[in-house]
Amino acid sequence: MQEETRRALKFEKTESDLSSLALRQTTAPSTSKLSAAGKLQHVLSYFGTKNPFARTIGGDDTVWLLDNTAYRNAKTGKWETEYVAAMFSQHSSCAIIDAVNLVAQQIELQESDDGYPTLQERLMPFIQDIRPGTTVRVLHGGQPPLIKLRPSRGNGISANIKQIPDSTNGHITTTFAKVPKGANGILECRTFYAEPEGWGVISNVDDTIKITQTSDPIGILRSTFVDTPQVCPGMPELYQRIQGIIKETSPWFYLSASPYNLYPFLRDFRQHNFPHGTIILRDSSWMSIPGLLQTLTLGTEDYKVDRMEKIHSWLPKRKMICISDSTQSDPEAYGEIYRKYPGWVRLILIRKVEDIAAIGIEGKNEPKRFEDAFKDVPRDAWHVFHSPTECDELIQRVVAKDP
Repeated sequence: MQEETRRALKFEKTESDLSSLALRQTTAPSTSKLSAAGKLQHVLSYFGTKNPFARTIGGDDTVWLLDNTAYRNAKTGKWETEYVAAMFSQHSSCAIIDAVNLVAQQIELQESDDGYPTLQERLMPFIQDIRPGTTVRVLHGGQPPLIKLRPSRGNGISANIKQIPDSTNGHITTTFAKVPKGANGILECRTFYAEPEGWGVISNVDDTIKITQTSDPIGILRSTFVDTPQVCPGMPELYQRIQGIIKETSPWFYLSASPYNLYPFLRDFRQHNFPHGTIILRDSSWMSIPGLLQTLTLGTEDYKVDRMEKIHSWLPKRKMICISDSTQSDPEAYGEIYRKYPGWVRLILIRKVEDIAAIGIEGKNEPKRFEDAFKDVPRDAWHVFHSPTECDELIQRVVAKDP
């Protein structure tokens, strides 16, 4: 379905047009525009923790610390969490105005239009130079000792499993980045403590909680870089009701195929409309506008399965409610996880997006599609809904079975 949609809506042509800006691509970005020092750091970044010349974050750099979830290590019983940090320069090797004008041309946006400043703001994380082989130190709870995160990889992203101090189930602790004067970004993240047992929620983002309702490449660019994000009707209220039923000590995970470049945009959207939770995004299109379209339309099922397996490794005894929609391959991904880890997923809810012209493929909403996706999944464990209110009784019933 993904490949058919891409062919029908001419994704490759739009991606080719955007590539004319010569932005660095995928997880192994070109080093053609990097300085000699930058090229060296890019090469050394592949040494990971053994990098002998890792640089520390500088005053002209940007750091993002991403919210995370703490869990107990199954062997030690100690609390730990995965810290994810994105590090890049405040500057860009390419002309910012060229990038803005290129995307504006694709979506037919004029410089005099109200959305032009928004386009420039949201586009910046896609064109700032990445900082491979860079480290940053953080303070969990604002208290020493300093935790040193490992050097960033070739895509400027550092992922680290770290042991952290004890706390209570459902508690949220803030971690602060220790950076020199001038450095900016998202310099703090919130860690949600989740004990091994209880309930949890895994939610998709686009067309599940945030209206996208387009598979057209130009529509994706416009909704990403210009439009004010709108909630899917009734979903904030549904998530509030779910949180009330499974308690506020339950962790939430927002699993999206969007790249990490969109983290600030999606974090603000989540904070204003939905329960606090860990946003998990792809890191395969850093500094690539064409890559944005690719991550949203290629390999999403394998990616979602991989990330849900990671969540399962953290919290294998939790009981999960999985929520998504019919526009992408999430039903297939959820079905695979249900079969792979019996008893972990207790309920699957799929929002039926009915603007078929926008979706592009009528087969996405056919009953047989869902029957195939949920093969060997008990019929009372999945539901395709039109209105969020349909889900209330289902959630109450499944939670009542195992409170």
